[in-house]
Amino acid sequence: MPNILSIETTTTNCSVALVNSANGEIIHKSVNNGYSHAENLTPFIEELMNRAENSYKDLDAIAISKGPGSYTGLRIGTSTAKGMCYALDIPLIGIDTLQAMAYGVKHQPYDFFVPMIDARRMEVYTAVYDKNLQCILPVQPKILDETSYNEYLNQGKVLFFGNGAEKFKQIITHQNAFFDLSDELPNAVPVVELALKKYKDKDFENLAYFEPQYIKAFQATTPKKLI
Repeated sequence: MPNILSIETTTTNCSVALVNSANGEIIHKSVNNGYSHAENLTPFIEELMNRAENSYKDLDAIAISKGPGSYTGLRIGTSTAKGMCYALDIPLIGIDTLQAMAYGVKHQPYDFFVPMIDARRMEVYTAVYDKNLQCILPVQPKILDETSYNEYLNQGKVLFFGNGAEKFKQIITHQNAFFDLSDELPNAVPVVELALKKYKDKDFENLAYFEPQYIKAFQATTPKKLI
């Protein structure tokens, strides 16, 4: 089994996981205290490497949760992952964030899984997966209203989760709508689990040209002058 380090920084949750080839164990470190990735990411990586008693030259690949999500979080995670891959001459593996989120709750007994990442106001980044984790609605930004996802809710039980699900819970009353509002989602453990298959298949990113999946262009705003 390869030594793979995974990085998840698409939301306020800063999360790192490491699979150790010596015993197959996955260890991880996460914190959700706002957008503190710049302060926490490197120390978390160092802590996991020390816990596994690994050196950086033992790593076989870096896996990155590639979005959609926070522009700043994605930039920090991507620049860290690409920098390590360049320095260590190892491949980069990109994992869809929403797919990893669905993979992380796949054991729960629902007919459909709908990960949601907050995109401000009543908009979320989302996708829909069936009980076999087949993507049946591709990644997209979506403005929520009380009729959103009715075609799935009328077919069976639907689990909504992620940091964008709270806003939908406030407006939906359908009996088949269920919610997991854990602040641990997304995290790096399912990212590294999905990366193991991609590593086996040699499904790597082009390191020079890889960019995260922003969905919407970054918009900088100028603060208003205080009068």
